[in-house]
Parts: sequence; C-alpha cells; structure tokens
Amino acid sequence: MSNSSLPPGVPARQAALRLLDAVLRRGETLDQAAPRVLSSLKADNDRALARAIASEVLRHLPDLDALIDSATQRPLPHDAKARFALRIALAQSLRLGTPGHAAISTVLPLVDGGPRKLVHGVFGTLDRRKATLPEPPTLPDAVALRWQAAWGDDVVLAARRAMAEPPPVDLTLRGEEGPEGLELMPSQRRLPRGTAIPDLPGFAEGDWWVQDLSAAIPARLLGPGKGSVIDACAAPGGKTMQLAAAGWSVTAVDASESRLARLRDNLARTRLSAEIVTADVAFWSPPAPVDAVLLDAPCSATGIFRRHPDVLHRVHPAIIEEAAHLQRQLLVQAAGWVKKGGKLVYATCSLEREEGEEQVETFLAANPDFAIDPVRADELPAGIVPDPRGWVRILPGALAEQGGCDGFFIARFARAG
Repeated sequence: MSNSSLPPGVPARQAALRLLDAVLRRGETLDQAAPRVLSSLKADNDRALARAIASEVLRHLPDLDALIDSATQRPLPHDAKARFALRIALAQSLRLGTPGHAAISTVLPLVDGGPRKLVHGVFGTLDRRKATLPEPPTLPDAVALRWQAAWGDDVVLAARRAMAEPPPVDLTLRGEEGPEGLELMPSQRRLPRGTAIPDLPGFAEGDWWVQDLSAAIPARLLGPGKGSVIDACAAPGGKTMQLAAAGWSVTAVDASESRLARLRDNLARTRLSAEIVTADVAFWSPPAPVDAVLLDAPCSATGIFRRHPDVLHRVHPAIIEEAAHLQRQLLVQAAGWVKKGGKLVYATCSLEREEGEEQVETFLAANPDFAIDPVRADELPAGIVPDPRGWVRILPGALAEQGGCDGFFIARFARAG
C-alpha cells in the first residue's frame, strides 16, 4: 500500500515497522536502514517520529513482548506483523505519550485480515489494565548473561538504567569557547538531550562538533601535536578534527567514500585540514612510518547502546568474534606504521572483553617492542579512573549522575626507541 493511500499518521508507523523489520529480521543497523526506509516520508516530523518509535521499541523490546504475551492465549510469532504492530502501538502509548485511540488506530491499517481484530483486542486489554513498562528496562537475556559474566550484576543494572533514555549531547570544541553547558573535560561541553544542534551558537562557524565524551578520549591521549599521525578508520571525522585542532599533521584513512564525504564536510565547516585517503587500512600502508597512530577499530559497537539500541538485538557472539579477529589484524598492521619511540592508541566502542582486554594481551605477546604507556588519571574526566594495568575501560554507570557516557576500551602503547 502506497503512502498516498494510507490514512493520516499511518505512513510514519509503517516506516517504523519497516525499520524494526530491517533490524530484527535482517540484522541491519538503524543507521543503515533509515535512509532507505525514511525516504518515503516527505515531512521531517514524520521521519523523526518513525525513528523515535523504532528506537523506543528497541529500547524496551523484552518488556513490550512480555506485555503482549501476558494478554494472548498463545504467544504470537516474534516475526508476526501483529506483534510488530502491537509493539509500535504500545511504545507510542507507554513511552511517547500518544493517546491510546491514536496509537491503535494508526497501526491497525498495517495489519490485514483476522490479526487486525487480535491486535485491537490485545491493545484494548492492556489499555484497560493500565499496563506499564518496568523501570529500568530489561536487557535482552543473551546480553544480560554476557555482561553479567564479564562485569557483574552492578554493571548490568547500570546498563539497564542507562538504556532508559537517550543520552545527553556532548560537544568537542575546536578551541576553548563554546555553548554554555556542563564541562567534564577541557574543550568539551555537555548539553541536555534534544538540544537543537544547528541552532547553537558557533555551529555554522565550525567552532565545535558533536562527539560523545568517551569517543573524545582516545585522541586526547596523544596530546598536543608533535609530528605526523594516522587516524585509521577515521570517518566521520571527530577524532581527525581533534588531532588537527591539537596541531598534528593528520592523515585520515577510511574505506567508505560516503563517510569520508562527511569527514570532508566536517573539516570544511571547522576550518581544519587533514590529508584524506580512501583505502582499507587492512591493505594500506603509509609511505613512511609516523609519530603516532590512532586506531579506532571497527567493532561490535555494543558500548553505544544508549543512542543505538539496535545493537542489543543485532549483535551476537559470532559478530563479536568476527570483529575481534579483524581488530587483531588491524593492530598488527597499524603497529608497523609507528616510528621507533612513537605511540599507538587502540580504541573500541565495545563492552566485550574480546574487543579490549584480550586484544591487549595478544598484541603485547606478539610485539615485544611495544609496551603499555599507562594512562594517567589527570588525562581523563574526573570520575573515570584508569585500570591498574594502564588502560581505560569505561563501563555503564560511569558518570551516571552527570548523564553517563558510552562504553569504551582504550589502550595506549609506546614503541621502544
């Protein structure tokens, strides 16, 4: 059914269903699916609503499904369109403040035949019960078990609390001046979630860029510019801009031309410069060794679940192991680019030991000319403490009172002179 033949309000819900189908059935990320799916919607507010609905469903999926199952005699198949429609209706009424009649009337056209009556009945039952979602939300069982084994019950609870709401907005400043906000590190500001970014002072002038606090730490660990640096897997460019602003001569390498286009736009807006190379870093090498390398490696991205809740439902052990295998290759490759006496920073936005601690152990065992260059507490935001072994592991619960931050692992290595 085309959008033009659907009742008002239904196209946005249809797009939300397609986003959820792309994530839950085909394993796409929301960011991958959104350009294709949302292009059918003409209005910006419809596109924003579709994405918000899909995100809230993913944020509360186990609890939404538990409510649905509590109101049916036999469980609906997890890929049934009726279940998807109920998830969307409940997410609207219980999370987004949509009146119940509007929440159900805008999903019924998405369901054909007999299941439409079922959807209406289940939603009506839950509405009469005044059903609510638990707080904090429940993690998917597989994720909760994995993180409980790795980090313990307290971190699992902290992750549930962090998942409850989208995170605040963090800005990295090109200099010292920027919008008013909470300062957790020099040249950084934290603003409330939902802040209208283009309306902030300094946006058009390129005085700052959006970058999560955790993601801003790896480049900071290389300090002021002291020569040449390679930013591997560089797009969309936050770390490239940090390094350029710090005075480094930056070579930014990434395999994605479309993501590098964003990097070029960001450099132009911030009036910063870097040499840009389109290449797969696994098969590329610089013409000569450099003073420093920043490898923000491709990973499972489970640490960014607050803003990308789809990772909780897409990522499974095989994906984690595949990412860890690639990281082992890239670390070996990147180490060969570093001058004697130079630095190598390895980072992932992952909460999996395979993409952090275990990589360090493997790398050091195979590269005796490298050693951990311990991160100092004064190089980090107050409240984030280096591991006694010298690296940084940021877990859910860190800086919770200030709005939290993404899960990350960061290690800095020094090559013997």
